[in-house]
Amino acid sequence: MSGTRAAEGPRIPAEGLFGPASVTWRVHADPAMLLGGLRALLLQALHPLAMAGVSQHSAFREDPWGRLDRTAAFIGAVTYGTGEEAREAVDRVRRVHRHVRGTDPATGRAYRADDPALLVWVHACEVGSFLDVVRRAGLPLTAAEADAYLREQSAVARLVGVPAGTDVPDSATALRRYFAEVRPELCVTPAAREAVRFAFLPPLHGSALLAVPAWSGLVGLAFAMLPAWARRMYGLPGWWITDRTAGLEARALRAAAFRLPRSWWEGPYLVAARERLGLPAEALGANRAGV
Repeated sequence: MSGTRAAEGPRIPAEGLFGPASVTWRVHADPAMLLGGLRALLLQALHPLAMAGVSQHSAFREDPWGRLDRTAAFIGAVTYGTGEEAREAVDRVRRVHRHVRGTDPATGRAYRADDPALLVWVHACEVGSFLDVVRRAGLPLTAAEADAYLREQSAVARLVGVPAGTDVPDSATALRRYFAEVRPELCVTPAAREAVRFAFLPPLHGSALLAVPAWSGLVGLAFAMLPAWARRMYGLPGWWITDRTAGLEARALRAAAFRLPRSWWEGPYLVAARERLGLPAEALGANRAGV
C-alpha cells in the first residue's frame, strides 16, 4: 500500500488525508473560514498555558499576518495537499512544538506545546470554531455531517501528536462535553487580554490604516460568535450584539465573499487539488447553498 511516512506520526496516504467526498473539503473551502479562524484564536487564548506559549514563543506581535498565513497554509496542506505536502506541514508543526516550553507567569504552571492536553485544546477550539461559524454563516450541514467532520479531523489531532490513549472530541456531543469539562481550567490572563487588544488593533501602516475599522469589525463579529460562556469570561463592556444578529452578519459576509473572484477566498492548496484531480471550478459549488 502506497503512502507517505516519516519518523513520527501516523501514516498519511500518498493521495492525502481527505478528498472531494469528505465533509472536511466542504467546510474548509467555505469563505467563512477566516471568521472561524479568528474565533478559534480568541477561544484558544482562554487557556492560560496555551496563551503563555503563544505569548512567550510566537512572533504574533512582530508578524501577526505571517502567523495567520502560516496557520492557513497548514490547514490547506493537511486538507487538500498530497500525502507529502501534508506530512511536511505536520512535521514542521511537531518540530516547532518540541521547542515551545516554559512557565506561565499568571499561574506559575509549567507548560510544553506538545502536551497532549494542550494539543487537544487547540484542536477542539479550531474544529469547533470552523464548524460553528460556517454553519451559522449558511453552509448547510446535517448533524450527521457535522459529526463526520469532527471524526475526520480527529486524524489531524493524532498527526500533530495527540497519542492514541488521549480522547479527541469526534462528535458534536463529545465536543460539548469536552468544553464543559475543561472550563474550570480556563481564565483570562494578562497575556490573553493583550492578545485580544492586539487582535482588534493590529499594526497597520500607511494606506492600510484605512482597513482598521473593517478589520476590527471582523474581529468583533468573531468575538460575538464565541460561546456565551467565553464572552462572559472576557467581559468586554458594552457588548450588545445577539447570537442571532451575529449569525445574520456572518451570512451577509459569506454572501458578499461569493460575489468576489474565487482567487480572493480560495487557498492555493484547494486550487492545486482541483487541478490535480481534474475537478471543475464549481466542484464545491454546493457551498453556495444557504446564501
